[in-house]
Amino acid sequence: MDIVVNEELKAYIDPLTPEEYEALERSILAEGCRDALVLWGDVLVDGHNRYGICRKHDIAFQTVQNERFRSMEDVHLWMIDQHLGRRSISDFQRGVLALRKREIVSARRARAPADDGAAAASAAPPATGHAQASADAGAPLDTREALARAARLSNSQVVMIEKIQKQAAPELVAAVKSGAISLNAAAAVATLPAEQQVAAASAGTDELKQAAKRVREARRKPRADKDAPVDTPIDDGATPEVLRERVATLSAQNTALRQEVASLQAQLRDLRAAAAADSSSPF
Repeated sequence: MDIVVNEELKAYIDPLTPEEYEALERSILAEGCRDALVLWGDVLVDGHNRYGICRKHDIAFQTVQNERFRSMEDVHLWMIDQHLGRRSISDFQRGVLALRKREIVSARRARAPADDGAAAASAAPPATGHAQASADAGAPLDTREALARAARLSNSQVVMIEKIQKQAAPELVAAVKSGAISLNAAAAVATLPAEQQVAAASAGTDELKQAAKRVREARRKPRADKDAPVDTPIDDGATPEVLRERVATLSAQNTALRQEVASLQAQLRDLRAAAAADSSSPF
C-alpha cells in the first residue's frame, strides 16, 4: 500500500536532534527496523524517521493499523501519550505536550453535550471493542497538579513552562528547547519585553544567563530598598530615552514580582495539600 506522510502530523512532535537521528540510522542499518510503523488507514502516525531511513536505504519494515482512532484528535492524543511515556524528551517538551493534551481534552469535554445529542439521534448501533477508540476524552487536566502528574514534573516547573509558552519570544523558546538555557532562567527572561528577549537570545547562552540574573536581581532590589523614601524625586534633567528605559525596567520588575507571587502561592497550596495528606494517613 502507499503510505501517506501528513506533514502536520510529522511536525506535531519536536524532531530528533541530528545526533539522535544518526544514532537511529546506525541502529536500523545494523539491526533492521524492529518496530512496526503505526498507520491510520494509509496515513503514517508513528515512525516518520524510521520510514524515511528505511526508504533511503531500501530496508524492509512492518506496519500495523491502529483501529482505535476515530478522529485526528484521537491521533494527537495517542501521539502525546506515546511521547510522554518516553524518557528521552526534556522537561520542557513534556510540559508542552501535557499543555497540548489539556487543550484537546478541554475542547472535547466542552463539545460533549452536543456530541451526546448527535449520538442519541443517530440510529447506528454503538461501536464496540477496539472501534470504541479514544471516544473517552481521557482524564481531565484542568488543575496544575493533574498537569504535573501527566508530565512527571513539579507544579513549579509547570508554572514556568506555562509562562514560557505565553510570554517567550520564539528565539527564547528555541534556546530552552535546545538546552542552552534552563527552565528557571528561561521563565525569568520571558518576563522581559520581546525585543530584549530576542537580543539576549541572539547574543548567545552567556547573555541569556546574564539577562536571567538581572531579572532575579531586579526582583530582590525592591526588598533591599524598602526603607528608601517613597517620595524620591525624579531627576528633572533626565532625557525622554532615560525615562522610557526606567519605565520599562520598572514594568519588568513589576511583572517579575507578580509572577513570583503567583509561584509562591502555588507552592503554598502544594505544601498545604501535602500536609493535609500526611495528617490523614493512618501511619
